[in-house]
Amino acid sequence: MTFSINDKIVLSNNVSMEQFGFGTYKITDLDELTRAVNTAIKVGYRSFDTAELYQNEKQLGQALKQCGVERNKLFITSKIDNNNQGYEKTLAAFDQSLKDLQLDYLDLFLVHWPLNDTFFETWKAFEKLYEEKRVRSIGVCNFNISHMELLAMKANIKPMLNQIEIHPYLTQVELINYLRRQKIAIEAWSPLARNKVVNEPLLVEIGDKYHKSASQVTLRWHIQNGYIVIPKSSHPDRIAENANIFDFELTAEDMQKINGLNQNLRTGPNPDYVYRNNGF
Repeated sequence: MTFSINDKIVLSNNVSMEQFGFGTYKITDLDELTRAVNTAIKVGYRSFDTAELYQNEKQLGQALKQCGVERNKLFITSKIDNNNQGYEKTLAAFDQSLKDLQLDYLDLFLVHWPLNDTFFETWKAFEKLYEEKRVRSIGVCNFNISHMELLAMKANIKPMLNQIEIHPYLTQVELINYLRRQKIAIEAWSPLARNKVVNEPLLVEIGDKYHKSASQVTLRWHIQNGYIVIPKSSHPDRIAENANIFDFELTAEDMQKINGLNQNLRTGPNPDYVYRNNGF
């Protein structure tokens, strides 16, 4: 089983998305983000994930504008902020995101959290944007099975991707099996459990076999599970280290042992509580 940083996952609408991407959460300083993007581009990253919530769309837009890679070679994802959900507000917020990112279209637009007071109206706006070809793919974040089944009752277009919290301490087996049956791509946020994995003895032990860090072992576990993964860092060495996971392969025994670390431990909110506009 071989992988490379250029490998892609084909979404249900036949759009190809890089399996390994770059997360930008909490990087808001323009100079810092520009350095991070330039390093990521040199290493081989072509997929970049942002959100209105991150307050860095303008900065990312500027950084990507001067990164030296043609737009059609990049895959850009953003997400609707909870405070901007609802039909008209979603459409207006999307326009603002495009303006801030200095783009004519997005490759992927996601509903950041399921909100019970704007649930269907937001998705209706997403469908409009998709049908108008202003976004190449649409999906959701943090939707559990109950949310997916509720959406299916009124949606005309099925989400192409669900970005959820996944890491060795939160393996989400039931949800992942459901998404696979539905042919909905799976993307992991917080793939390193906010760096909680770095001192995990099992991951350190497995890493020693391959001369890799616990973080690299964890990212490789994501890749071999078929997840899209978007580690985030602003440190050049760490950006390169995160991408240096394509020259070794975990065994089936390694994978099984890592799966056994599951504690149903979340580093973020539990989507079972459908949020109203509460600031998340």
